[in-house]
Amino acid sequence: MTKSSFKPVNNPLLRCLLIIIGWLSVVLGVAGIFLPVLPTTPFLLLAAACFTRSSKKFYDWLINHPRLGAYIGYYLNGEGIPRRARAYTLGLLWITILLSAVLMKSIPLALLLITIATAVSAYLLKMKTLDEPATSSLVPATKDQPKKAISGIIKEMPTEMRVECSENPNRDTPD
Repeated sequence: MTKSSFKPVNNPLLRCLLIIIGWLSVVLGVAGIFLPVLPTTPFLLLAAACFTRSSKKFYDWLINHPRLGAYIGYYLNGEGIPRRARAYTLGLLWITILLSAVLMKSIPLALLLITIATAVSAYLLKMKTLDEPATSSLVPATKDQPKKAISGIIKEMPTEMRVECSENPNRDTPD
């Protein structure tokens, strides 16, 4: 994927907080693969941003992950968004937003939702289109596929997931 300009924060408490937010974002991103109302890529991008400032090891793991890395790799490399992924994202976005707007009691909030969806749609449509097919081993094709995908993600995790916040943030490799 891409090389990061790793610039860790020096405050150990802030590093711990960023690592926690990063892993929470990874969990939400993985959940978003299977739940249509949760977006996957924004959570994984947030995790990458948090890990860039807190843990080079976790950042490298995330962007080089054989399954999760594909969700953010095209974006980080500036290659664009696959056509199928864009269509899927726009379809789910508008279904969710319009359903929410119809069910809302407040017209100003419904208009705000539609305005936000329009801005997000414009951003997605402005991005380059990647002509490669958007095939992912994380999109469930069968009943057993989610279990296989999650077990694959877990197998790819580093064996030492516990991070001490007081460790030297400038260290590139673990002991």
